[in-house]
Amino acid sequence: MIYKMNMKPAALLAILLAGVLSSPFAANAQDGPRSKLPPPDFANVSYGPHARNVMDVWLAKSAKPAPLLLYFHGGGFRAGDKGNLWPAVLREALGAGITVAAANYRLSPDVSFPGHYMDCARALQFARHSAKAWNIDPARVALIGSSAGAGTSLWIAFHDDLADRESDDPVARESTRVSCVVVAGAQPTYDPRVIREVAGEAASRHQALVSMYGLKPGEADSEKAHRLYGQAAPITYLTKDDPPVYAYYTEPKTAVPPSSRAGTGIHHPNLGLYLKKHMDALNIECVVAHKSDGHNFPAEGVAFMKKHFGL
Repeated sequence: MIYKMNMKPAALLAILLAGVLSSPFAANAQDGPRSKLPPPDFANVSYGPHARNVMDVWLAKSAKPAPLLLYFHGGGFRAGDKGNLWPAVLREALGAGITVAAANYRLSPDVSFPGHYMDCARALQFARHSAKAWNIDPARVALIGSSAGAGTSLWIAFHDDLADRESDDPVARESTRVSCVVVAGAQPTYDPRVIREVAGEAASRHQALVSMYGLKPGEADSEKAHRLYGQAAPITYLTKDDPPVYAYYTEPKTAVPPSSRAGTGIHHPNLGLYLKKHMDALNIECVVAHKSDGHNFPAEGVAFMKKHFGL
């Protein structure tokens, strides 16, 4: 069932922050081989109080304010690093005049849902607050990520604005709305019941689908768990005013046998088609691309941003 919370952003933010953070999702095979990233213009900029609340920033060469691309890494909400940013994406974006930032966020077992989401929302707000210092256009911001970082990007993009206009903190007053989203191996839901239906039994047995919520043994099918599944699913918040999405997948399109290793299929392209079905129903652009069809994620993803940035 798809629902949307009817609650003021400030009140919702308080509730979400009250629920301490813990999550996991397998490191994403969507990313491909890494090569060394060039040194950022600003390294390990602190956007929050935790040691992992840091980001790197590469500035586009632009006389006028540049659009911003903000990256969130994969790794099951329990691993990963901002250094996993695709070098080709960075190169393509900077070449197109887009400033790039990559953020870390807290990991389980230190935190559970919704902590990682809220860290990333804070990173976005901090980047907007730094618009003048970084020469960026706060009206043109895109999110990008893989696996857990992709789901986080979708959750923030579809969620009602988390800005707290009455806050004494100027960062918290910044908007979390974005122009578009580019993701790889994205999960539009973290509800194991929906994952089972869409991506297969093996995918629904991914350990992260329990541990990301900080659930105790035996709680996976409880009322508490079902409530959390709905709150954590990006698709829950999708409405007709939400931004367009480019979603890329590399896992085989074929069905995953139920006897497969637990977690197999957690990046299945059927999850992208599930997202597209819901976005198409609202007439929101959703492009689902697969590596086997010859699609190039860095080039096409940045081209998608350029279109929605008006470049």
